Amino acid sequence: MPAKREHDNDGLIATNKKAFHDFIVLDKMEAGVELCGTEVKSCRAKSVTLQDGFVRIDRGEARLCNVQISPYDFGNYFNHNPKRDRRLLLHKNEILKLSQRIKEKGLTIVPLRMYLKRGKIKVEIAMCKGKTFGDKRESLKARQDEMDARRALGTRH
Repeated sequence: MPAKREHDNDGLIATNKKAFHDFIVLDKMEAGVELCGTEVKSCRAKSVTLQDGFVRIDRGEARLCNVQISPYDFGNYFNHNPKRDRRLLLHKNEILKLSQRIKEKGLTIVPLRMYLKRGKIKVEIAMCKGKTFGDKRESLKARQDEMDARRALGTRH
């Protein structure tokens, strides 16, 4: 029996490529999302945008903010507000740990990807530190150097 991969791309709903460009990822965590009825159907249709999303911790609750889940096409008056805040399903000690870490200077919590896992919609969130302009240039240069080295060796990975 082949080894099971951690995350299948079949269940992938959305990724936040901008987060890897703008932030240095320090720690990752998986969280469930509390969704309304038509939001689940929209997520399964992959009409989700994570680009400007972030996590805010208010009164002991973690909330996913500024993530757009487009209204379901056949949802009539049961449709939801596309940019509403959604509660993240985390244990209390995980929320406390996150709230203590974001009090440090320059740290934020950003959603990296949304995916299906055993029929449930999950979000991978990450504790991140913002990159400066110089850091962004360094990472682009390192990626370009790596691509040049691969081309020189003739490999395609």
